[in-house]
Amino acid sequence: MKYVAKIEVSLKPGHSNPEGETTARLLIELGYNVEAVDVSKVYTVHLDAESFDDAKAKAEEMSKRLLANPTKDDYSISVVEQ
Repeated sequence: MKYVAKIEVSLKPGHSNPEGETTARLLIELGYNVEAVDVSKVYTVHLDAESFDDAKAKAEEMSKRLLANPTKDDYSISVVEQ
């Protein structure tokens, strides 16, 4: 079966986020009342799997092995059948 996994990877609290800090500063300069900006990446992965649970397990494995650095990143996964 075909599935689509969305994997969002973001920095854990306390880690430097220069891209978010720059974006927040520029938005403030443009007149927006912004307190902070957090930047994350979303990976949309189209995959074949035997079941929903298999697709979720594969997305979890991808996240741990490549997409997220467990030292500095948090991630969340959502999977839907295509």
